[in-house]
Amino acid sequence: MKDLIINKETTERTVLVGLITPRQNETKVNEYLDELEFLADTAGAVTVKRFTQKMEMPNSRTFVGKGKLEEIKAYVEDNEIGMVIFDDDLTIKQVSNIEKELQVKILDRTSLILDIFAKRAQTANAKTQVELAQYQYLLPRLTRMWTHLERQRGGIGMRGPGETQIETDRRIILDKISRLKNELAAIDKQKSMQRKNRGKLTRVALVGYTNVGKSTLMNLLAKSEVFAENKLFATLDTTVRKVVIDNLPFLLTDTVGFIRKLPTHLVDSFKSTLDEVRDADILVHVVDISHPGFEEQIEVVNRTLQEICDAKDKPMIMVFNKIDAYNYVPKDEDDLTPRQRENIPLDELEATWMARMHDNAVFISAKKGLNIDALKQRLYAMAKEIHLQRFPYNDLLYQTYDDDTINP
Repeated sequence: MKDLIINKETTERTVLVGLITPRQNETKVNEYLDELEFLADTAGAVTVKRFTQKMEMPNSRTFVGKGKLEEIKAYVEDNEIGMVIFDDDLTIKQVSNIEKELQVKILDRTSLILDIFAKRAQTANAKTQVELAQYQYLLPRLTRMWTHLERQRGGIGMRGPGETQIETDRRIILDKISRLKNELAAIDKQKSMQRKNRGKLTRVALVGYTNVGKSTLMNLLAKSEVFAENKLFATLDTTVRKVVIDNLPFLLTDTVGFIRKLPTHLVDSFKSTLDEVRDADILVHVVDISHPGFEEQIEVVNRTLQEICDAKDKPMIMVFNKIDAYNYVPKDEDDLTPRQRENIPLDELEATWMARMHDNAVFISAKKGLNIDALKQRLYAMAKEIHLQRFPYNDLLYQTYDDDTINP
């Protein structure tokens, strides 16, 4: 990607800002800010403080109220803060007004995610997709961004187009977007041919929220070395490996993780990567059972899947990962408040989700290798059913299957 600048990573001190509204209570906002802090850490920033404010809706000029902005300004000046990150998307007007007041770099959630994507992109496909998403993000913000590009400040949020020349014409940006879309269409056509050349093998795709352990599970099942890290969006590129359970071969795909508040244009940019999900015969939805908001994460993934493909008709296995990290806190008998997620024992959750998924739910720890055989058995049974529909003459090969012989 010729126009993308990847600056040398530096640690920046930042504060986070979120709003408590009728649609987002304090607990939910704190969860979102936890994730935003994780995003900032992934990008290379150190979060020093958080600011929240209760409002009916964001202030149209400064997102937060005048008093809260003055409070943030005082803290920024007193603690040598170089960046303020807002948990929601900001308008051009809001960014301009906030920057004028605080005199530091201002990012919103989308620009932070784009920065991480720019840093993580390795292949031509991923780099092209990230560059397209960046230009689509910049297009409505041209008036404000030109001054940034003239100075070419480095660091988080500044890995963007404009290395040697300032584009002052909106048409040039639109031309770039058109060119990138054409490049992605060509890459998509090539990948489509690759998928056709794989034959009629059953295809299994790992999907899920970011940082739930998909790549770790991929490495365990395929005995591969896909990059896995305790960071958000550790993997941007789709990886396909052949897996054999007992005598049954199938293709296993690791895909980019999803996240809440993911911008629409970002989903659109990565649709060619997610074609593997569309073409999959079986979806393995990996969930971090130790995360306090895992049920909302499931909803985010299901909603995104509906945007990119008709996932409701695809067979699915729910894999609840990280059971070794599940934290159960029994309630005191005298505590009459409603049960929280941490007050539910793991075996109760297991029974609930097994019933809901008609036994297509498995509780594992990919890191510790716990209950992996149960997952392999479910994968074997579902992949075998599809395989035999395509190759009915192979039926005799699977009549001697023994659960104890699973050995991918």
